[in-house]
Amino acid sequence: MLPLLYIVRHGETDWNAQARLQGQADTDINERGRAQADRNGRRLAELLADPASFDFVASPLRRTCETMERVRVQLGLPATGYRTDPRLKEVHFGAWQGFTYAELEAREPGCTERRSRRKWHFLPPGGDAESYEVLAGRVRAWLDEIARPTVCVTHGGVIRTVFHWIGGAAPEEAAEMHIPQDRVLRVENGRLEWL
Repeated sequence: MLPLLYIVRHGETDWNAQARLQGQADTDINERGRAQADRNGRRLAELLADPASFDFVASPLRRTCETMERVRVQLGLPATGYRTDPRLKEVHFGAWQGFTYAELEAREPGCTERRSRRKWHFLPPGGDAESYEVLAGRVRAWLDEIARPTVCVTHGGVIRTVFHWIGGAAPEEAAEMHIPQDRVLRVENGRLEWL
């Protein structure tokens, strides 16, 4: 059985606000994102009786690390007392990173419709690109190693795969899920709940 797990998506970035595909591009959270991170930290402070007993892990990208540090400060913990795991990085959008869907369509009409038809399995162009299916494999390996109650800060794509693996969402359903940046996801006894 998976130990108690709280998952937070990183706060908003300017690229989120512009609907740019970030993937593994290393962007920073903006002022709204900082407020979201602080809110999520305060929410966790209401839920965790003993925060120091939890493992804290984040994706190594700047937007997740700053979010984690802000969360930890709200919990009354040292900002930097967490570890990172590269398996928690966002899905890599390959050559599409940094572009909006409109910009991609202007360059290659029909490309985003091809993605939407089989979003879970779609592989963007570019040598480092991943599908959600590939991402799900590395997230599964991380989930299988969780040994104690954990707070995780990661990305929307990673959280979608958690809904697939633990919540039982079909792959295409999981790929389309909206993942908020101002809520905390609790994973407990096989149930997922936004707080």
